[in-house]
Amino acid sequence: MNKVSHPFQGVLLFVSALFLFACMDTTTKYLVTHYNVLLVIAIRYITHCILMIVLLAPSQGMKLLQTKRTGLVIVRGASLAIASLFMGLALQRMPVAETTAIVFLGPMLVVLFAGFFLGERIRLFGWVAAVIGFLGVLLIVHPDSGLDTTGTIYAFVVVGALVVYQLLSRVLVTTELTVAMLFYSAFIGSVAYGIFLPWSWYGPTPSLWEALLFLSMGMTGGIGHFLYTAAYRHSPASLLAPMNYLQLIWACVLGWLVFNHVPDTLSMVGMCIIIMSGAIIAIKSRPIKF
Repeated sequence: MNKVSHPFQGVLLFVSALFLFACMDTTTKYLVTHYNVLLVIAIRYITHCILMIVLLAPSQGMKLLQTKRTGLVIVRGASLAIASLFMGLALQRMPVAETTAIVFLGPMLVVLFAGFFLGERIRLFGWVAAVIGFLGVLLIVHPDSGLDTTGTIYAFVVVGALVVYQLLSRVLVTTELTVAMLFYSAFIGSVAYGIFLPWSWYGPTPSLWEALLFLSMGMTGGIGHFLYTAAYRHSPASLLAPMNYLQLIWACVLGWLVFNHVPDTLSMVGMCIIIMSGAIIAIKSRPIKF
């Protein structure tokens, strides 16, 4: 079968993955307001790792562990683990939509940094769109927005970590198996935060509903990454890349439904600017592969 012979199926998989990512962030937002952030992130990663083993090990076997540039694979996984921790810290202090919007500055920066570190050509539109996207972020964090300053700093740390993660993804995709990179990311996060469980597991005992929410984080993240990767088998990256910003729309909708939060007018304008500038970069640039 041609890898792009069913583009509509790929789009459905991709949109579903983005929805699951937004669900994961919304669930994280709810849980980190009641429980230790390290506990929440640890359970998410451990559940994600177990799910990957159950889903992929029977068909992939030792391919999950096969790497050619192990050091870079580990750094890539560590950068994602750092991004996950600071995303939890940011969501503890800020709404889902605004946090997600700031984080989406990352893909624009990747295009620019790829020119410096990977030798890729940066066209004028890339610089212009990135600057416009940053102006969109400034609208979101305007002085009257009421956003927590520390939370905003945490969100920018997420941006930095994700830039490293995505640049390494761009490098490693030429030599490493996708399933191996996915597994190592889940495993590294599980180990890094799992060792803190004895000290982070305190506070109220989760209700049945909250226990299900804890499990759902790893499941939505794991299944989301699986669908995200599968989408590229059916649809060209040039079609899917601009759709990444649908996650921001999902974040706004879920933030309203779950937390009754609606971003102010300037923030909404900033989000629209980020979506448009990011989509322009995605359409005009060689898309990032994961």
